[in-house]
Amino acid sequence: MSGLALAIGTFDGVHLGHRAVIDAARAAVGPLGQVTAVTFWPHPSAVLNLPGGAPLLQDLDAREEALLEAGADEILLLEFTPELAALSPSDFVDRLLAPIGPAAVAVGANFTFGAGGAGTPDRLAGLADGRFRVLTSPIVEVDGETVSSSAIRRLVLDGAVGAATRLLGRDFSVRQVVVHGDHRGRGLGFPTANLLPDDGLAVPADGVYAGWLRIAGASSSRLPAAVSVGTNPTFGSSRRVEAYVLDADIDLYGQTVEVGFRQWLRGMVTFASVDGLVAQMRQDVAETARIMTGG
Repeated sequence: MSGLALAIGTFDGVHLGHRAVIDAARAAVGPLGQVTAVTFWPHPSAVLNLPGGAPLLQDLDAREEALLEAGADEILLLEFTPELAALSPSDFVDRLLAPIGPAAVAVGANFTFGAGGAGTPDRLAGLADGRFRVLTSPIVEVDGETVSSSAIRRLVLDGAVGAATRLLGRDFSVRQVVVHGDHRGRGLGFPTANLLPDDGLAVPADGVYAGWLRIAGASSSRLPAAVSVGTNPTFGSSRRVEAYVLDADIDLYGQTVEVGFRQWLRGMVTFASVDGLVAQMRQDVAETARIMTGG
């Protein structure tokens, strides 16, 4: 088999359901064919002013990287504009898809397109009119729970990162440039990489997590890290993500890093003394080491 297959979707989070769409596209053209992931930016909800204003699970760079890791050969990014949103389903197919000349187009069972979301996978199959095959990937469930970006977002915002991992097929992570913090961690013996959360992106609920850190865009390995999200109530500070890398003291200032969340450890606590805080941090580090090394 060969040829070109398109996998189309918003793909926020690139979760197991999205990966099933990419797998379907790959199966249609085989290892010698090309799979192009077609995605949209900005997110349609932002352009259409849909209610909720939910934060995204990933920025665009992270989404594109995840799509390539999931098996796409290339990314076709379509700017989502009011004009694109206003296209009828038939115009969407005739103007955007047919000129590419795909042998197959893969979408999820809940995929919609065209003005008002009037297009469905069945409508897409009818509009293909023999020009390409349409492959509809069924909804994916894990332990009886439907895999969706909205479900994963709720879990992340609730701090249930372990459950989010099961639906994503990988750990939820955030990626940003390391900035200077208050330098209190280093003084306490726990130097941290500080990230300031982006308002438009989902960040886990305030608390302490077992996780990891790696330098983004590099072949560096994931380093076990105890990760704190919150305002540090003992000292009082702006909300941030702080990652203490276990058994390593590396200069990360100014570098873009990815911080992953494997398991919730505890909520944020105000300690009566610095000694109490340090004792708890030692426990957090020990628990993180146990979880991340399987000990």
